[in-house]
Amino acid sequence: MNQDCALTERYLEYVRTEKRLAARTVELYALDLAKLGDFASAQQLALTDVKNHHVRRWIASMHSGGRSGRGIALILSGWRGFYAWLGRQSLVASNPVQDVRAPKAPKPLPKALAVDDAVQFADFASDDAPWLEARDAAMVELLYGSGLRVGELVGLDAVASAQARGWIDMQAGEAHVLGKGSKRRSVPVGGPALRALTHWLDVRTTVTVAGQSESDSAALFLGRNGTRLSAQSVWQRLKRRSQLAGLNTPVHPHMLRHSFASHVLQSSSDLRGVQELLGHANISTTQVYTRLDFQHLAKAYDAAHPRARAKP
Repeated sequence: MNQDCALTERYLEYVRTEKRLAARTVELYALDLAKLGDFASAQQLALTDVKNHHVRRWIASMHSGGRSGRGIALILSGWRGFYAWLGRQSLVASNPVQDVRAPKAPKPLPKALAVDDAVQFADFASDDAPWLEARDAAMVELLYGSGLRVGELVGLDAVASAQARGWIDMQAGEAHVLGKGSKRRSVPVGGPALRALTHWLDVRTTVTVAGQSESDSAALFLGRNGTRLSAQSVWQRLKRRSQLAGLNTPVHPHMLRHSFASHVLQSSSDLRGVQELLGHANISTTQVYTRLDFQHLAKAYDAAHPRARAKP
């Protein structure tokens, strides 16, 4: 198979010099082509004689051996580029990898906090400046208590208006938000969130500055310079707050939304209700939380039932 080695070396030189790929990328290509060479050699095949059915069989072998769908997709990408180059050199009549796709990777479950951790996080009070603590506490209560997306949170205005993307009706205890696809929905705001918001609104005026834009002056949540708080800033503040609160995992806005959905579903089993609260267009999107709920029940079973871990 010396000819195969010469071909792969030529190809690697091509991607290194003509395509100017990074050294690490070229290394990964070399590993992928070495794996291809091993498969072909085991069947006494030259690389130029590899056919579509060979590639499919090798993909099945890697998948059954535990290789992830994402890992296989990366390998296929390397092989596909190699055979495209061989085709341009008139060394193969067709690309045997062209229509081969990696197995679909299972969608990871969203990460949600345990109920005790979520309550600990919501109850935590930092030693930050009073206005910062008031703002961050109100954000946490809204994200966890109402299941808002971070974009919906930062889009809230302090008062309702025709131009507002979203606002809080303090009297009715409702948040009116503009969600994905420009769809409006209303979600309940609980007592702790209303109290946190009331406190924040009392100190919010200390953050307003001269020369604010109309949008910034209307924003419910403001940054240090008086501008509307960005989604990135919310991520950073929650991560820092979770570390200060002593949680084992960094908290981000969507984790609080997942926690909201999971905990409501655990208590109510009302999947349609959770779908409406989250603003999901499809019930299938919400059904992932039933898997989270089952995980919670399975852990409780394993921990508590005397037969859960019984040996046969």
